[in-house]
Amino acid sequence: MNLESPKINVSKSPEAVFDFLADVKNFKSLMPENISKFEVLSEDTFVFALKGMPEIVLKKKEVVPPNKIILGAAGGKIDFSLIGNITKIDEASSEVQLQFSGDFNPMMAMMIKGPISKFIETLATSIPKAI
Repeated sequence: MNLESPKINVSKSPEAVFDFLADVKNFKSLMPENISKFEVLSEDTFVFALKGMPEIVLKKKEVVPPNKIILGAAGGKIDFSLIGNITKIDEASSEVQLQFSGDFNPMMAMMIKGPISKFIETLATSIPKAI
C-alpha cells in the first residue's frame, strides 16, 4: 500500500527543512491533536500513539541530505516506511511530500487507508507552521 500526502510549499531552504525533519524530537510538533503519547527513545528513534491506536515506534532508516528522510517501523508486527521527500524550489523555499509505504493484507489495508492518509496529511501540513 502506497499513500502520498499533498505537496506542501515551505518558505525555507531544503537544507532547513531537512535539518528539521532529521531531528526526531521535532515530529512532536507535527503530530495531530489526538496524540496520546510521544517519547524520544534515542537520537534516531521515537514512539508515538494516537488515541485509540496502538503505539508505533519509528526509527530513522536512511537519510539523503537535503532531499530525503526515511523513517521505518522499529519492531512491531507491521513493516512500513514513512518517506519525506524535499524538493528545492529556490534558495529560500522548498516543497515537501510525505509518502507512506507498507505491505498489508487487503483487509488491513482497507481499515487503515483512511486514518493513515489523514495522518500523513496532518504531518505534512504542519511542517510550514512548525519550522
